[in-house]
Amino acid sequence: MNECDTCAYNAYDEEWECYVCEMNLDEDEYARYMQDQRAHCPYYRNGDEYAIARKQ
Repeated sequence: MNECDTCAYNAYDEEWECYVCEMNLDEDEYARYMQDQRAHCPYYRNGDEYAIARKQ
């Protein structure tokens, strides 16, 4: 499992029939992210709606 699987910007595209990132990245940002495989995505946001409730 990678961080994209739990990201809030990861959404299913019915036209392409796959999951895509809905974060609006320009070409330079996307190329930089794809070249550096060790780095975490700077736009990652936890999409787990119950994470806050579990902490209480």
